Amino acid sequence: MGTAERHKTVADGGTAPARRAPQAPDHDIPAAVGGRREAYGPSVVADGPAEQPAYKPLWVEEPARRRRMPDPVRGAAVRAVLIIAVTLILAVVAFLCTMAESWLAFPMVLSSVAGTVVATWAALDVWVTRQVWNQRNGVVSVPSSTARALRRERRRARREERAAERTRKRIRRRGGTGQLSHP
Repeated sequence: MGTAERHKTVADGGTAPARRAPQAPDHDIPAAVGGRREAYGPSVVADGPAEQPAYKPLWVEEPARRRRMPDPVRGAAVRAVLIIAVTLILAVVAFLCTMAESWLAFPMVLSSVAGTVVATWAALDVWVTRQVWNQRNGVVSVPSSTARALRRERRRARREERAAERTRKRIRRRGGTGQLSHP
């Protein structure tokens, strides 16, 4: 910024400092105005006090597109990704050793083949773990899910058990009146 931008010419030939909005080096960093920092970004300086723009949040929460994977399935997926990554590294090293005609090429090819078998097993483990979890815990989107009926039966059994326990406690509090034998 040059001298002409810092000062404006007054009618009598003198110079006076121009009133300008302070500029921050980056738009995300608040600029200092009158010895204090503004919390909401750069402001517009008018003849009166500084106007502050409306509050703008740093980010906007959006709902997830898909539900989070269950813990066992996520664990199997992480394991599979790590195993597949190691297998790909082994395959690249085997290829480079083969191109360099190194003695290490044959052991690396064998380890790549073994890694491929293990990686396939790991990928199948993710699929099987997901199927088992869905079967045990039910699929929410399927109306005829057998797991839903099982959950309903378990809830009904728990309610009946709680009701029976309350009844037993009530009878004990009364001293067993109205009952031929104590449980």
